[in-house]
Amino acid sequence: MRKVIGIGETVLDIIFKKEQPIGAYPGGSTFNAIISLARSGVQTSFISEAGQDRIGQNIIKFLKDNGVDASNVSVYPGAKSPVSLAFLDENNDAEYIFYKDHPHDQLDFVYPDIQPDDIVLFGSFYAVNPVIRPQIVGLLDYARAHGAIIYYDVNYRNSHKDDVMKITPNYLENLEYADIVRGSREDFDVLYKIDDPDKVYQAEISFYCKKFIYTSGAKPVHLYADGGFRKSYPVINTETVSTIGAGDNFNAGFIYGLMKYGITRRDIENGLTEEQWDECIASGQRFSAEACKSIYNYIPADSPLCKE
Repeated sequence: MRKVIGIGETVLDIIFKKEQPIGAYPGGSTFNAIISLARSGVQTSFISEAGQDRIGQNIIKFLKDNGVDASNVSVYPGAKSPVSLAFLDENNDAEYIFYKDHPHDQLDFVYPDIQPDDIVLFGSFYAVNPVIRPQIVGLLDYARAHGAIIYYDVNYRNSHKDDVMKITPNYLENLEYADIVRGSREDFDVLYKIDDPDKVYQAEISFYCKKFIYTSGAKPVHLYADGGFRKSYPVINTETVSTIGAGDNFNAGFIYGLMKYGITRRDIENGLTEEQWDECIASGQRFSAEACKSIYNYIPADSPLCKE
């Protein structure tokens, strides 16, 4: 049975509306996608770290309760769990403040079982953080050697805009490792100050990775692939409660599509058909829309997508 291995941060998201807290939920970009995949019946494991505190205990319990293998979530003595404050505006889009002491990041794990056509998901600052770079590269090399599909979500936020020069070599290396790259308008505005998807792909992505998905909130999704193939997809019109997990759940849905439609690493290398791209993008959009209908960072446990 194919599985998805995620590596990324854990965080407690405290959500505010009109300056008042309305909920607190375990989160993190890759974490959110892994929870949604697990809820939809996919075999998953998660590599991360958590604080030695009540929040960390609850996050690990949450992973296990949702069927995620959490054996590679490390807890270090004296470590405190990161916290994110997410302030929803009138459109239910979030502005973030992060509380995390990155210089004290650690990462120690045993390589999980990875088989051909398993999928490794990684992204965010976690994927470019110089402090844990050797461990990230080690996992990516291991995944590539074992025939896994590598999916990279750039997810580079304004809170790290002053680190762009420092992390650029790691970021470019991630693009080279990836079989598929997804990024949002916000990511490339921070990295390049470019908001034109064609320019982003041609000038900054295509040299490293030919398969690229560009998302921009309620605007169409743009796809770029081998041989100059391009296509745009209108976004599903959704009454949003929160967009916090929109991109993370697009990733989850797209990966779910890869597995549901039996798409292998060889298929990706040889070039997917337009129909295969259509199916996976549609799956990504369904998951994203479903997550945006609730305050949670993932598809709700009672979602129809959990019963597919």
